[in-house]
Amino acid sequence: MNDTMGRYRAMTGHRLFWPAAVLVVMLAANTIYRPGFLSIELKDGHLYGSPIDILRLSAPLILVALGMTLVISTGGIDLSVGSVCAISGAIACMYISRQPDQDSLPVVLTALAMAMGVSLVLGTWNGVLVAVIGIQPIIATLILMVAGRGLAQLITQGQIITINSDPFRAIGLGHLLTLPLAIFIALAAALLVAAFTRRTALGMIIESVGGNAEASRLAGIRSGRVIFLAYVLSATCAAVAGFMMTANVSSADGNAVGLWVELDAILAVVIGGTSLAGGRFFLSGTILGALIIQTLTTTVYAMNISPQTSLLFKAVVVIAVCLIQAPAFRARFTRRRSSAPPPSPIADKPKEQVPA
Repeated sequence: MNDTMGRYRAMTGHRLFWPAAVLVVMLAANTIYRPGFLSIELKDGHLYGSPIDILRLSAPLILVALGMTLVISTGGIDLSVGSVCAISGAIACMYISRQPDQDSLPVVLTALAMAMGVSLVLGTWNGVLVAVIGIQPIIATLILMVAGRGLAQLITQGQIITINSDPFRAIGLGHLLTLPLAIFIALAAALLVAAFTRRTALGMIIESVGGNAEASRLAGIRSGRVIFLAYVLSATCAAVAGFMMTANVSSADGNAVGLWVELDAILAVVIGGTSLAGGRFFLSGTILGALIIQTLTTTVYAMNISPQTSLLFKAVVVIAVCLIQAPAFRARFTRRRSSAPPPSPIADKPKEQVPA
């Protein structure tokens, strides 16, 4: 019995147990509401179904959340990722729309390279403001969040730029080995980030900077360079996510692409177990958090929840997930068996007879 309780406590104490349990509950609720929710079918050599759609649609969020994880682990935050998504998508679509042959692969690659270059400049801007000048991360990235959205609309001239390019559309809607290409792009990015942060000293250095930047500096770590690199990587991930978002609809809208994705990314990171105070980070938890958020969005649409209450519904679910992850919250509402206190030796001592 004690071994079983010990295993149960160890299992429920794992940082990924409760997020995974919430994901399973949401999938089960969708299946009860719509019995064919988990069905997957093969058409024309491609897999289709709600689970495949969840994976495909969560790919951009996974990319943004991976970069956000690195930034948050350094003790910072990046509110500009949504604007970077909009700018990268706007530049790529604008360049492709002005070419006579939009299906040309060199044209698409040139557009992607141009957009990626601008995104790296934006990441460098954030890195300089935070790591070199010393501006608070939330203020530094808020500047680009606001200005970047305006820059995206200037690039598109306030219009929705539509394109008809099969190579570019493949980034968001293409298939590889029966699965959407976006899934493989997100998987490759996750494996690449994991390889650099878990197979090298980079991950430990990032965590040490987030835990105590001054102590890391005294230990010989150049904290400024690490923080600078985190913001550049975050912008890179956001740029690729912007390509996916615009490729899904074959158009670029500077006002709508990547809108509020920074908030979803922060939620995914927090749900995954990474502290906003910096320090240790968990990439697998971030990916699971992104899947939870996308599943929640799919649930809202599948259950025909009205737009007026959908945001409130998502907020309640996210709060519930964060609360059940907190050990203090679980301990408060968990019944613990308390052993009876040992008898007091004073109480058991016989009273002395008082002589008459």
